[in-house]
Amino acid sequence: MNGGPSGFNNAPVTRIFLIACALFTVFFGIQGRSFKLGLSYQDIFRKLSIWKLIATVFAFSSTPELMFGLYLLYYFRVFERQIGSNKYSVFILFSVMVSFFFEVMALAILKDPTANLLTSGPYGLIFASFVPFYFDIPVSTWFRIFGVRFSDKSFIYLAGLQLLLSSWKRSFLPGICGILAGSLYRLNVFHIRRAKFPEFVTSFLSRLSWPSTGNPPTAPARNLAGNVPSYTTRQVERTYPSTAAPSAIEPPEDSIATLVSMGFDRNSARQALVHARNDVNAATNILLEAQAH
Repeated sequence: MNGGPSGFNNAPVTRIFLIACALFTVFFGIQGRSFKLGLSYQDIFRKLSIWKLIATVFAFSSTPELMFGLYLLYYFRVFERQIGSNKYSVFILFSVMVSFFFEVMALAILKDPTANLLTSGPYGLIFASFVPFYFDIPVSTWFRIFGVRFSDKSFIYLAGLQLLLSSWKRSFLPGICGILAGSLYRLNVFHIRRAKFPEFVTSFLSRLSWPSTGNPPTAPARNLAGNVPSYTTRQVERTYPSTAAPSAIEPPEDSIATLVSMGFDRNSARQALVHARNDVNAATNILLEAQAH
């Protein structure tokens, strides 16, 4: 399994967020202040520390956490491609704020002024992303290792488990808070999945990020309200009767993989590409419009 085309094509917000996490982590590491990162009861209720609040959103407290965290953030760029940069920005803001609210509640309940109870890093966003990953990304491959059955999603879950337990209780609590935030987003609390920023915000972010060095753009970022479920070939055929020539070229595997990574069924993706004469953008539009039928 992959997150679609390599690089950050159609994922400028992910790129900016990932770079910010790396820079904040390196900065505090060079300053020798990584051990001071994380939140405690005192940071919130006794002596409010603004710099810690900002650093907690971006900076990881150790190199292993940074490596696993950046890997997961990079993979989850598939959701920005799926719902569009604008709504993905809303998802980031919602996940960070709601998970932080739950973290503050946990600190208030535990009331330990001497301990740094919560580790630093974008745990809220990362673990909120596991909710749509579980429900909306289909398994495409099963295999066995030493008799144990794994799917192509297993390695993402293992990376998440490693990050969740990296600092034990200090990382476990933020991870659980992130999962709760992702669940509320999926439940569309306050109609959050319809919320959008003004277009100039995401336009500014797109201009702020430099051009990607990955594959050429192949799939458009879509502003969708909700998930992109699997589609059957019959739905596509019913919406778009076949107009392709009998000698149409078989869709390339990378184009099919691009659509599958966005959550579409493989057979439906192939059929849509045939109808669109292997134009990934047009095939995506066909699949999205089939959703309304």
